[in-house]
Amino acid sequence: MRDSRFLNIGLRNIAATILIALGLLFAWEIRGTLMLTFAAVILVVLFTMPVRLLVKRFDMNRVVAIIVSVVGFFIIVGLIGVPILRTIGSQSQVLAGQIQQGIEQARESISQEDLIAQFPFLEGLIPSDIFDLISIDSINQTVSQLTQAVDRLGGTVLPVVGGVANTILSALIIFFLSMYLLAEPDLYVNGIIKLTPIWYRGRMMSILQRLDATLRAWLSVTGVSMIVVALLTGLGLALLGIEEWLALGVLAGVLSFIPNFGPVVALIPSVAVAIVQAPDNVIWVAVVIYGVSFFQSQVVSPVLASERMNMPAILVLLGQIIFGFFFGFLGLMLAVPLSAVVAVLVDEIYVKDILGDRPKEKVNEDSTEELAPDPA
Repeated sequence: MRDSRFLNIGLRNIAATILIALGLLFAWEIRGTLMLTFAAVILVVLFTMPVRLLVKRFDMNRVVAIIVSVVGFFIIVGLIGVPILRTIGSQSQVLAGQIQQGIEQARESISQEDLIAQFPFLEGLIPSDIFDLISIDSINQTVSQLTQAVDRLGGTVLPVVGGVANTILSALIIFFLSMYLLAEPDLYVNGIIKLTPIWYRGRMMSILQRLDATLRAWLSVTGVSMIVVALLTGLGLALLGIEEWLALGVLAGVLSFIPNFGPVVALIPSVAVAIVQAPDNVIWVAVVIYGVSFFQSQVVSPVLASERMNMPAILVLLGQIIFGFFFGFLGLMLAVPLSAVVAVLVDEIYVKDILGDRPKEKVNEDSTEELAPDPA
């Protein structure tokens, strides 16, 4: 009798293991669709932020509030984006030429005398024999290797931006998914809750509320941080005499969406332009880029996020590496919210429910308005 019971338990464990493995394999096969769906969820959270304000404070009908929110979003993006895109478009050819000219000039002027003439404080710090190891051929070979690496990266880590058609298709999928989710959010929230056991549905409701609050906090922090980075970087480059300060400032602001790696990418065109336009201020350009990035990551973001989104810097960096490797370009772009979601799930399900470390909680009343389906 006991042997048959142990056999049944063993068979159930084996079946559960097989089902979990098949589920993970299926999720891996559709990982691209899952990432697009997560991006659509973030867009829904973005749209619902003004919807809640309009419904709560102005007693507006929810359907009307959704229409006003979506239309207003695209109007604001158009009013802000069109002038910026025109400026960037008019400067893009000049900017590309400046970058190429800066790279060529950097290749030709790598010598101890030129560097010391531009930066006297380097005298005595750089060994003279190191320049004997540097040649134009070695630089060309290095640049060629970097170009090949970027090409490989574009085919693996950046598949979603591999072409204009793929980018447009991905954007359309995200938009229409977000519209479906925004039209009937209670339907999908109820569906998630009903997939959980009856005794756990109350907990699932509170977990969804916390996830919603976390994503809203991330959107607020990210939006304000991008604006701060764009303004401060553009102002700093303008003071240093960089003519394309607006294009480079906007580029730095957009790339600040990707913490840690964004400033590195923004630094390359800025330094290349500075080599041509203001060679004496090349180091100061790097100081501006990384100084603004440091201010944004260490001061602006923590102050804005406060206790609503307390994520260690190491978690953000590891999240970018892991999600970028497994989920490609969108995984890298959405690494921070993905890491935040994983952190919330681990804290709520593993720490509080499995380990039993559950302090007294206060329900987020603001989130309850949007996430208030019948748990039955």
